[in-house]
Amino acid sequence: MEALIITNISNPAALEQLYRSNPAAFARAFEAVYPQISTQVSAHIWRERLVVSTTSWGSMSDWLVVGIFALLAGFLMQLPDIFSISHDYYFPRNMSFIVMPGIGAYFAYKQGMSLRQLLAPLAILAASILFINLLPEKSTTLLLTCLHIPILIWLVVGYIFAKSDPGKRMDFLRYHGDLVVMTTVIGLAGGLFTALTINLFNLIQLKIEDFYFRYLVLSILPSVPLFATFLVRQNASLVSKISPVIARIFTPLVTITLAIFLVAIIYSGKDPYNDREFLLLFNGVLIGVMALILFSLGEATKQNASRVHQYFLFALAVLAIIDNGIALSAIGFRLMEYGITPNRLAVLGSNALVMVHMMITTQKLWSFLKGNERIEAVEKSLTSYLPFYAVWAAIVSFVFPLLF
Repeated sequence: MEALIITNISNPAALEQLYRSNPAAFARAFEAVYPQISTQVSAHIWRERLVVSTTSWGSMSDWLVVGIFALLAGFLMQLPDIFSISHDYYFPRNMSFIVMPGIGAYFAYKQGMSLRQLLAPLAILAASILFINLLPEKSTTLLLTCLHIPILIWLVVGYIFAKSDPGKRMDFLRYHGDLVVMTTVIGLAGGLFTALTINLFNLIQLKIEDFYFRYLVLSILPSVPLFATFLVRQNASLVSKISPVIARIFTPLVTITLAIFLVAIIYSGKDPYNDREFLLLFNGVLIGVMALILFSLGEATKQNASRVHQYFLFALAVLAIIDNGIALSAIGFRLMEYGITPNRLAVLGSNALVMVHMMITTQKLWSFLKGNERIEAVEKSLTSYLPFYAVWAAIVSFVFPLLF
């Protein structure tokens, strides 16, 4: 391999073929012969390419930071058993504080943020922990607070991610696509390892399932997103080619499925205005579609994005607006018919925010498709609205319990 690299250093096609035949062997051989070919421009280009494509495991300090927050997350998962706290009380209120702060701290560490810059996020985190754990069990808004505080903490993490540059908000949304892929891969590997471990001990008649799941799995599970974040941020190209493929496959499928679903509602006899369960299902579909749109827009706004994918995404956004319009009218009807409750008011506000956001973003996307807007305008319409979700999540989490 080394002789072939030296012979073909001025032959890009041959080098590419060598690399694809065995990337790992090519990288080792190239590093060995680099001093002999370092005067060649192509050698510098290939060295930079190999540095980018090589998996980076970070520095010792990176691992130390990740390890500390993984241990802290594991401790917090075992806290109810240590202090005899009810699991039903502890986990619904505190799960978001176990998983997300470690990711936010990792972003802050990588960006070199000072304690002064982190005062606002830390204050929001402390206030959220204190408030939700002091909220009475009989509070009519406890469930709403448990559902909306994770949204607030997620957006605080986004604030830390993009603190040095508001233009990085789009990168924060794109990061979620890579995070989902990497977390899924780690989860599958962990599931395989778990099955292998338990079955090995079963062969010698040792039942370790209770101990294994209660202490090991429960302690490690919340650190999986943190470790996935570490891998994704250290190796930007590791899963960057997978996310666009997933987006391009599922966007057309979901668009067609949602169109058929909206038509099928007419023939099914289901009524979101009087059927509460169907309205909940309807909003669940909307949340799933919104998540896919956010994920797909992160890929569709790249310069090399498929034009067909962008048109499918526009169609999906239009269908989501129709879906949201039906849900909004049904919620409004139930408010007028059955009166105001915190749940109905929270859903109404959330759907109204999503409707306005989707209409603005869809209009910008259509203008871009017609050639009247730059891709940056679509990205800005998508990301500049994120603080409104944080404000609404804070209102539902902190104000609603006082009003109701």
